[in-house]
Amino acid sequence: MPEPHVNAFAPRRTPTRRGPDPKQERSALTRLRVLRGAAELFTERGYRQTSVKDVADRVEMTKGAVYFHYPTKEALALAIVDEHYARWPKILDEVNKEGLGPVDAAARMLERAAVAFQDDVIVQAGARLQLERPQIDAELPTPYVDWISLLESLLESAREAGELRPGVDPGPAARSLVSAFFGSQHVSDVLSGRADVVRRWRDLSDLLFRAIRAD
Repeated sequence: MPEPHVNAFAPRRTPTRRGPDPKQERSALTRLRVLRGAAELFTERGYRQTSVKDVADRVEMTKGAVYFHYPTKEALALAIVDEHYARWPKILDEVNKEGLGPVDAAARMLERAAVAFQDDVIVQAGARLQLERPQIDAELPTPYVDWISLLESLLESAREAGELRPGVDPGPAARSLVSAFFGSQHVSDVLSGRADVVRRWRDLSDLLFRAIRAD
């Protein structure tokens, strides 16, 4: 039976305050510090090989202080995955403001994602945690499906605008782009720790978009 689809690109609800609260701001900074420390360790070692004590040692806090903000290791993993997926709507908003055509927008979105996979430890940790989801006793968002939906929508618009090569079906094209992108970042992770993920994706992207873009 397939897993239920949890919408990874859904907008996150952020509580609002009437004015600055220094105590809450300090707490938010501490949570971010813990989250980044955990992300570094999950990226380096994986979920099973990382303990809350390891995270506390990495950020130079007590275990109790970490548990105050994240009551379980599963809660830490979920928070990192949530932050991983929160990156994509922000990037999409930035790309939309560039006023690109749909094919160029799809290419730019994946280009920006490659940079995030190379430079952002939260994105890197979120990707590893998704691969290790059978080890995590929590419901994580279903990976890839929202990327496919986003790219298919952009390629549908591209077909209507005459930007797609005749005979290119947006659905299979979107699925192929997602498979190629996430496959290339995984290969880059294994071979170079993602040091070359941007270059590797640029080479593959040039080939794939040349194949689907109208002459």
